Amino acid sequence: MKELVISVTQAARRFSDCVNRVRYQGVSFILHKNGVPIARIVPIESTSGTDLEQLAAALREARDEVELDQEAAERLIAGPDEVRTPPTPNPPKRPTLNW
Repeated sequence: MKELVISVTQAARRFSDCVNRVRYQGVSFILHKNGVPIARIVPIESTSGTDLEQLAAALREARDEVELDQEAAERLIAGPDEVRTPPTPNPPKRPTLNW
């Protein structure tokens, strides 16, 4: 994990950027005040069991949807040879102008 050292003032001015780097890049920050380290900002581990269970459920649902789509595709292939096209609508009639 990458660890950056910054002053408390820099962290305050760029707090949103620091939080985004911690969350999305896994970067840790050590905050210094007058050259002395006083705090650390680190990412929280988010790979809990409930997260993995939710991921597994989402993957099962996606697999079931793909299987249904595959069945529909096979029915279309096995269907009639003719492909029916929808009828073309009649163009609107032009109004009669009495000039």
